[in-house]
Parts: sequence; C-alpha cells; structure tokens
Amino acid sequence: MSKKLLYLMIAAALVILSACTTTSKPAENSGTASEKEDNDTLTLSLGPDMLTWDIHNHTTTSTEVIHVNVFDYLLMRDTDGEIQPHLAKEWKNIDDVTYEFTLNEGVKFHNGDDLTAEDVKFTLERVAKDETLKSHGDFDTIAEVKVIDPLTFQIITNEPDPMLLSRISRQASGVLPKNYIEEKGMDEFLKSPIGSGPYKFKEWKKDNQVTLVKNDEYFDKKGEYENVVFRAIPEDSTRVAELLTDSVDIIANVPPSDWDRINTSDNSKIVNGASNRTYMLFLRTQEDWPTSDVKVRQAIDFAIDDKALVDSLLDGGGTPTLTRVNPGNVGFEESLFDNYNYDVEKAKQLLDEAGYKDGVTIELAGPTGRYIKDREVMQLIAGMLEEAGIHTEMNLLKWGTFSELRDQEKFKDGYLIALGSSFFDAGQALDYYGTERSASINGYSNEKIDQLLEEANTSLDEEERTKKYQEIQKIASEEMPIIPLFQIDQFFGVNNGVEYTPRLDELVYIPDVHKK
Repeated sequence: MSKKLLYLMIAAALVILSACTTTSKPAENSGTASEKEDNDTLTLSLGPDMLTWDIHNHTTTSTEVIHVNVFDYLLMRDTDGEIQPHLAKEWKNIDDVTYEFTLNEGVKFHNGDDLTAEDVKFTLERVAKDETLKSHGDFDTIAEVKVIDPLTFQIITNEPDPMLLSRISRQASGVLPKNYIEEKGMDEFLKSPIGSGPYKFKEWKKDNQVTLVKNDEYFDKKGEYENVVFRAIPEDSTRVAELLTDSVDIIANVPPSDWDRINTSDNSKIVNGASNRTYMLFLRTQEDWPTSDVKVRQAIDFAIDDKALVDSLLDGGGTPTLTRVNPGNVGFEESLFDNYNYDVEKAKQLLDEAGYKDGVTIELAGPTGRYIKDREVMQLIAGMLEEAGIHTEMNLLKWGTFSELRDQEKFKDGYLIALGSSFFDAGQALDYYGTERSASINGYSNEKIDQLLEEANTSLDEEERTKKYQEIQKIASEEMPIIPLFQIDQFFGVNNGVEYTPRLDELVYIPDVHKK
C-alpha cells in the first residue's frame, strides 16, 4: 500500500472520529429560511469565541473580525488588499520618520463624542509604549504622535519605517475614545466598549455569542443588517448543522467532507478564496530540548509529507511551502513556495546523526476548533512522525486555553499554529526569527538574521528590503526553528440569501456583506 493511500485512509478515519466525538448539539427551534422572523439579523460563526475587547491585547484574526466592525482604522485595505483612506482621508510624507495625516470631519464615537487627533494620539501611543500589550511589538517603532489641530496629526517613528501605513491599516490602529476611557477606566471600557465603527456593541455572552447593532450615524458606508450576531461554535459539524438549518448565515473553516453536502443543499453554498495564512510548527531551540538540535528539527520537517496533508485533509485547498511569506507579500521568495521536503529515510538518518538512533519522544501542542481541520492535521502529523521514529505526545486544546498557554510559554517541544500576516509584508512575518521576538517563543537566535532584519526593516528601498528578506527565508529554511507546512485557503459556508466574498486578510467587514 502506498503512503499516500495510507494517509488518505487515516484522514478518512479521522473525519469519522471527529464527527462521532462531537458533543455540542445544534440549536433547537431553527426554522427554514422562509420561516425566519428577522431578516435584518446576520448571524455568523467563525469557530471560537472572541478573546477580548482590548484591540491592543490580542493578535487573533477571529477576534479582529468582530473588532473591525466596532472600531475604525486610520487606513483600511480593500477587498483586493490595497490600502485605502478610511478615518484618515489623506496623508503625506514629511521626511524619513514623519507622516502627516488629515482625518475626515464629523466622525463620532458611539456615545456621540467627536473623534479627533487626540484620540489617535491616545490610541497609538498606548500600544507603542506599553510593553505588556500583545500588539506592542508591531507598534514600538512609533516614537510620538504629534497633534497639529483636531483633524491633523503626525506620526513620528524612531527610525524610517517602511511598514507604517500597513501598521495603521490593521487591528491595533482602531481608534479608541480617549475621554471615555479616562473618565470610565479601561476595566469599564472592556465591559461596555465604544468605537466609531459601522456597528455598536450590545452584548457579549462569553463562550456563547457577541451581539452588535447598526450605527445609523456612521460616517462611511453603512451595513444593510440592523443586528449582527457572532456565535462561538468550535465544532465543525455543529457549525455545518446550524448553517443547514438556517440558524447561522455564514460559517468559517468548512471541512472538505461537508462541501458537497452544503453545495447540494437547498439553502446554502461554499464560497472560497485564498488567504495569507500558513500552518506551521514552532519548535524549541533552547538547550535541554531534543529540538535544540537542528538535525532533529530537520528530521521533523523531512518526516512530514506536506502535500499529503493538503490533499488528504483539505482536498487540495492549500499549497505546501517552506516559507510563511506568501505570494503578494513584500519580500516573497518564490523558490520556497509550492515546495517542501519529504524523505522518511533522510529523517531517520538525521535522527541517527543527532544521537537518536532508537528514536525520540517530543510533545506537540495544538488548537482544536480554531482553524480548518486543525485537530486532524495534528493527528496526521503525529502518524507521519511516528514512521520516522519520532514519537509524539499530543496536547490538543480549545483555542482560548491554547492562546493563554502559548502566551505563558508553557508548551514543551513545540506547537502547531496557523498564522496570517496582516501587514502583507515579510518584515512582520519574519520578525518571529529575530532574537528579541523569539526569546518569548522558542529561543531561536541567529546574528546574521538579526542584522538582515534590522537593515531591511529600516530601508525605504523596497527592492533592497526584498533581497534581505529573501536571504533570511533561505537561512531559516535550513535551520528550521519554525517549520512551515502549507498556505491554507478559506472555505466559508454561506446562506443563499447572503452575498459574501472572502477577503485575503480574512476579515468579515459587515458593510461588504449584502442581502440578495
């Protein structure tokens, strides 16, 4: 029997096992589309619950999907990924470290307060200066936000920052209400958040759902739905059942085993698109861990058949890769994309050379219910590693628990995760290989990579930056502190009464979702 056929059989068994072990039940009282009482409510499930209302203290797209509808960014990418004006209607480059921006007039927070340059200063300087915030590392290049007048401000960076416009077009640039937070306190804000976005916060039932209501005073394109509900449904089979019974209008991460079932149903369809997200294994490089030896890390990489993962679990819905910098990103290295290492005998040889002729045991953690087929990917990887003499003790966790333990650096040899790159720039993706960032992840350090990162991250010459980023990727593909597996596509289940096109950045911006 060929290995590919064996993996397909294992994958099929995992799908059946996954369906049999689901404990959640679909909601009762779910009617057909024609029986819906409220067609002005859009209900979505992206899988796990939101983590927090603090836009600066998480780095999770499934949480940002909710935030983007409540808080406005200074700039915003369109559906094609191009940066466009948003809160800031225009900007200009003053010098190598200074940009000046002008805000739209008449923008108001949900409590009626005017949004001004003082709110921008409060927001950006908070994340730039508070090292405890999870988004701090993406904004610590900002030295100061200088207010010129209520609608004009300058962002001054510590050094030239070629990624500044990308930084302020995502998550942590959602403008916070300075006066409201200073009067009520951050704890009260997190209980009853207000922004300036197209939807207002109504309710958060933790581990259940978040409810938003339409902002009729919104300055920009308004949403068509009066109410929006984000439901937490981690189990794939339950999300599918809720879609098919019209209890949910849009669901994310639909597994291939349900595509035909949804497409042949009377009420829904599969909508798919590319993403900027890559499945990866992060491995410890500190002493006292088997994975501190580069040969062990390389053995793990050679033991995993990336293409078999994509073909058997995702029906081809992804691309094997040796880099997490995907096409369309600044710094993309084409030779590493749609490429992978797989050689079980080579893996065994590398283990032997590392002193593990009789095999080695490692513990790998991974989330369940966050990404498409995350649990099954982990299980199939464990089977592949076993064949090469690498015994895997699996630690599968719900997303909230996984995120907490990852932040606390509690994982042992390594963990599986699928990360996006919201800046569409290798400078953000490759930051994970720098000594400073890696210190709190896996302890990796390489002086050459640190030097290349420093030079590229402060160069305003895109061609020069690209060359340096490409060199970093080639070094990393040999040392393997992080093992890229495959870039993953998006697969949504969408009610036939809803028109929705997936964005490359994976955000679901409700004003772009339409009734048919």
